[in-house]
Amino acid sequence: MIVLGVILLVIGLLTGISILWTIGVVLVVIGLVLWILGAVGHAVGGRRHYW
Repeated sequence: MIVLGVILLVIGLLTGISILWTIGVVLVVIGLVLWILGAVGHAVGGRRHYW
């Protein structure tokens, strides 16, 4: 999710399409939150780790 968000950020910045940039930011933020929750031991989606 984080990698997809970064790819969309780069494509959005290079092409000037703001919706891709916005979706990229949202995906990166959600991915980081899920990664942090999984790293500290909280169950994410019924699993002890995110990935």
